Amino acid sequence: MEVAMRQGSFTRAAIELRVTQAAVSHQIGRLEDLLGTKLFLRTSGGLVPTDEAMALFPVLEGGFDAMARALDRVTGRHHVEVLNIGVVTTFAVGWLMPRLTRFRDLHSHVDLRILTNNNRVEIAREGLDMAIRFGDGRWPGQEAEPILAAPLAPLGAPEIASRLRAPGDLGRESLLRSYRADEWPRWFEAAGSGCPPLTGPVFDSSVALGSVAADSGGVALLPLAMFERQIAEGRLARPFEVTLSAGGYFATWPGDRPRSPAMIAFCDWMRSESIGARKV
Repeated sequence: MEVAMRQGSFTRAAIELRVTQAAVSHQIGRLEDLLGTKLFLRTSGGLVPTDEAMALFPVLEGGFDAMARALDRVTGRHHVEVLNIGVVTTFAVGWLMPRLTRFRDLHSHVDLRILTNNNRVEIAREGLDMAIRFGDGRWPGQEAEPILAAPLAPLGAPEIASRLRAPGDLGRESLLRSYRADEWPRWFEAAGSGCPPLTGPVFDSSVALGSVAADSGGVALLPLAMFERQIAEGRLARPFEVTLSAGGYFATWPGDRPRSPAMIAFCDWMRSESIGARKV
């Protein structure tokens, strides 16, 4: 059951356990009969754990982790703790990946497994321990710890940025949009300028927005901290100093689940890295 919960699928659980999918399904069925309650709902959208399964999962997970640590001590092995993290792609590419070597050097006992997403993630259903999200820090049923502020500013290819003298000049350019439709109007309001009609394409990833902008496809409103490398390399340029505070990046985890030592270590490391970056 614990593996099925983490993996969110009997098929993926079978792969991890190196047994057949039928064997996993059979064992879950026997456990449900023994407990007298359903643990999973089989829906067209996938495997959905019941409230009873959600209550059992942290107990089982903690028990297995405790047994692993005890066995490692008895046998003299160095304990390795797996940490499954869902990370919004922009943060993964623009901030996390270039720094991961430092985390591994400090915490070699943590086996880090990263799954990227477009800021839509279900921790329990996807078998994750925690997730890094962009937002205001408020997600129902989730604890959230701030990691990095991410003010937004217009960025474009240098040849486009060089012809932008005032915010109103952006009306002559293609303004690339994210799925958060209010960002450009709010930026223009902060800049003291009227917002032109927004007709540019919409993307669900800032990484895609940044790539199109760097290829002279338009101007994008992007989190500056995630595109420092592209700006330093001259692939993107910032024509205006005005920024929009639309949220930040947060480490999140289910409020009914205590944090593991690996989760605490990872959050502490990210916080120290973000403080160091602000001092540079």
